[in-house]
Amino acid sequence: MASESDIREIVTRLLPAAEPMPDAADLVADFVISDLGNAVPVPAAVLIALVKRGMGYNVLYTERATALRKHSGQVAFPGGRIDPEDQDAAYAALREANEEVALHRDDADVLGYMPYYYTGTNYFITPVVAIVDPRAPFVPNPGEVDDVFEVPLETLIDENSYSTFRAVFRGKERQSWQIDHNGHRIWGITANLTRRFRDSVLTGPSNGS
Repeated sequence: MASESDIREIVTRLLPAAEPMPDAADLVADFVISDLGNAVPVPAAVLIALVKRGMGYNVLYTERATALRKHSGQVAFPGGRIDPEDQDAAYAALREANEEVALHRDDADVLGYMPYYYTGTNYFITPVVAIVDPRAPFVPNPGEVDDVFEVPLETLIDENSYSTFRAVFRGKERQSWQIDHNGHRIWGITANLTRRFRDSVLTGPSNGS
């Protein structure tokens, strides 16, 4: 998957607009880690950036700063909460990517959206998919990101790139997908979203098939 036509083909497998948030009672989390009570789900957005390189396209990941209180040291897509002043999910994802790794908004061409992902920590995540032709190297913001790296699309398409991550939390075993790449371990929500991206967007049927 290296040609422009291949990349444009995936547009047919994306949503043209972000899904609206349904009633909280209708949301089903990836796994439940605690009773969320009547807490309102937190809208968030992540950027699945297809970075244009000489030999094809890579997907952009960050390694969160170890100084952060939450999810420190974990691999993630650029992204975060959708602030009230954000125009939409794409605006929020690109704003966060700029803050985290200095990705210029004008370098990104949003292709579409994946279905939402609801987490056990009460985040309603909209994945935004975009082509990125960077004008300059990505620069990690040390207050938020320790490292930034890319994984070739061909690696993410390969079924052999995936294994199972297991961890015990509050006495129960949790599982997610896992991808290991050049010393980086991707697991949890980011790995699950990556697998969804592979199955539904990278290798899924097109509208014409």
